[in-house]
Amino acid sequence: MKRFALIGAAGYVAPRHMRAIRDTGHQLTAVLDPYDGIGVIDEFFPEADFFTEPERFDRHLDKLRRDPERRIDYVSICSPNYLHDAHIRMALRNEADAICEKPLVLNPWNVDALEALEEETGRRINVILQLRLHPAIQELRERIGAEGHKGLHEVELTYIASRGKWYHRSWKGDETRSGGIATNIGIHFFDMLGWIFGSHRETSLHYRDSSTMAGVSLLAGARVRWFLSVDPRYLPAEALASGMRTFRELRLDEECFAFSEGFADLHTESYRHILAGRGFGPADARESIQMVHGMRGMEVSATAEDPHPFLLTMI
Repeated sequence: MKRFALIGAAGYVAPRHMRAIRDTGHQLTAVLDPYDGIGVIDEFFPEADFFTEPERFDRHLDKLRRDPERRIDYVSICSPNYLHDAHIRMALRNEADAICEKPLVLNPWNVDALEALEEETGRRINVILQLRLHPAIQELRERIGAEGHKGLHEVELTYIASRGKWYHRSWKGDETRSGGIATNIGIHFFDMLGWIFGSHRETSLHYRDSSTMAGVSLLAGARVRWFLSVDPRYLPAEALASGMRTFRELRLDEECFAFSEGFADLHTESYRHILAGRGFGPADARESIQMVHGMRGMEVSATAEDPHPFLLTMI
C-alpha cells in the first residue's frame, strides 16, 4: 500500500483524485488546503491529517520522510495552476513523487527546471493527461496512424464548460494565476490533438475575452478550428434541451466523433498507469504548454479567415 498526501482538496477535481487513491487500494494520510470546510474528505479518508498552512504541512511531510513506515510515496497536486511548480518542488524535496493536475506549469521554461529537479532528486513528476487514456481517443489515434500521410485532416473542436459568476472572481478568472481560458479549460484538448495529429506548427487567434477564446491551429497532420468557452450563452440548443451545462464535440473531416462519455473513471485509470510506472512526465506535457503559452501573448487576427462556426454567430 502506497501513502499519499494531497494539496488542494476543495476544488472540483480533488474528489476524483481521492477516489482514484481509494479505488487503487492505497491510503491518503495528509491533506493541505487553506479552506477548512472540506467535508468531502469524510467520504474517502476521514482519518487523514488536515492542514490549512503550507508551512505546517511541509513540516509534517518532512517528519514523515524520516520514518520508513510512515513516509509519503506520492503527493497529489490539485492546487491553483500558478502554484503547481512550487508544490511539485515541495513534493520532491520531501522525497516523494508528484502527481499533478493539468496544466503541469504555466510557462515552458518551468518544464526545463522541473526536469532538472527530477535528475537531482531521483524522483518522478507525473502529469494527469487523462484524455490519452480515453478508449475512443486511443482508437482514433490508432486509426489516424494506420491511415498514413493523407494530407491535413480538417478538425473542429468545440468545448463549452459553463461556469457561474464565481469563476471570474476566483483565481480561475485571473490569467496570471490560471493562464487564461486556453490553459485552464483547453490544455488537455490541445494535448490530445497533438498526441493524435502531431506537433504544433502555428496558431491564429480569432477571438478572445475573459470567457471565450477561438482560433485555428495548424498541426503536423491537421488543421484545427477550435472554440473554448465558460459562457453558458454559447451552449447549443440540443444541449440546453437536455439540461446539459457542458458540451464537447470533435468533428473530423465532417464526421462527428463522439467522446463525451467515458470521462468518469479516467483519473483512476491515470493512477493505475502511474503506479505501474507508466505515467506521463514533463516531456509529454511540454508541447501543449508551449502552445497555450504562445496564445497568451498573441494578438487577435484582424480578419478571422474560415473561423469556427460558433464564432460566426458572434462576428
